Amino acid sequence: EVKNHPRACILYDPSHFVLQQLDYCRFIDHYHERIKAFHVKDAEFHATGKQGTFGGYQSWLNRAGRYRSLGDGQVDFKRIFSQLTQYDYQGWAVVEWECCLKHPEDGAKEGAAFVKEHIINVTDKAFDDFAKSGMDKKMNRKNLGLE
Repeated sequence: EVKNHPRACILYDPSHFVLQQLDYCRFIDHYHERIKAFHVKDAEFHATGKQGTFGGYQSWLNRAGRYRSLGDGQVDFKRIFSQLTQYDYQGWAVVEWECCLKHPEDGAKEGAAFVKEHIINVTDKAFDDFAKSGMDKKMNRKNLGLE
């Protein structure tokens, strides 16, 4: 138990959750206050009849769980970025890249663009604030094509 100690923080890395077959989104729900850094790293897991989470020391290419280039694995980054935004995450989103298939230069080129595509520019007002703007109901109905 950390009892809210300010130095007990989490570097969140969803790829590790994929390899362990844990729910990486529920983790955010439970521990969002402690997440102070975020590794944007992808992974995939495909169990076989002979290999699962404790599959031994196969080469990365032959493991049931392996790291992948961003967008090539199973991590739902849209959901993660949405959740972190919902909880007002203010930390860094840092690309950590490992992939047993793709060339590193390709992964590096794609990484920054991938994060940029997923960053959510937070609005300063609710989508339905117009309804409180003082416009009368008759005008709203007309503008919506209801009259």
